[in-house]
Amino acid sequence: MKILALDSSGLVASAAIVEDDILIAEYTLNYKKTHSQTLLPMLDEIRRNTELDLKTVDAVAVASGPGSFTGLRIGAATAKGLGFALEIPLVEVPTLKGLTYNVWGTDRLICPMMDARRSQVYTGIYQFETNGHEQELRTIEPQCAVDVTVILEEINDLKQEVIFLGDGVAVYREMIEAKTKVPYIIAPPHRSRQSAAGIAVLGARYFAAGKIVSAKTHQPEYLRLSQAERERLNL
Repeated sequence: MKILALDSSGLVASAAIVEDDILIAEYTLNYKKTHSQTLLPMLDEIRRNTELDLKTVDAVAVASGPGSFTGLRIGAATAKGLGFALEIPLVEVPTLKGLTYNVWGTDRLICPMMDARRSQVYTGIYQFETNGHEQELRTIEPQCAVDVTVILEEINDLKQEVIFLGDGVAVYREMIEAKTKVPYIIAPPHRSRQSAAGIAVLGARYFAAGKIVSAKTHQPEYLRLSQAERERLNL
């Protein structure tokens, strides 16, 4: 099983290829360029350096949202284009679950945060549970767009140690430090941002379980209206 994965949901652009249980390649960039400039060249670099025959890919896993509206659209368009061209399905991986996979194996609560502006974050609460020799990801609070204080109150109510990660942590760190009443740690830089490898690994699980969509039907999950739509509705 060979899964090609994309994540352009946030500031980071990331592409990866996983074959069975092996991460063949990952290319991640977080530097002052738009995803429209970086994503396809990154994919081409992976293809050339790994001598990848795209016709051998079984599915394209894509971070399906929430996240940056522009970034999600670029990722969706790229994934759909590949799906149509290669006649293969897409696997929709919730952005925050993919981010959570960066800290696979911990027994702490995991709270990914992506900056959604206006004092809000795209967030959720998750926890890995051991099932035999496997780790299953349990959703405690599904991904949502809420005020930072709301998710911190929920974490305090759960009374368990938590790991924070994501670009929203740096933005709201002072608030996290002031309002979190349970023990917490903040993931280090190499684990705190989006990774297509996580999307690929989780996407492979979804693919094996038959959780696929066609390129035609895939749509990003934005969770809330865009700024332009909110302004039009005076929200």
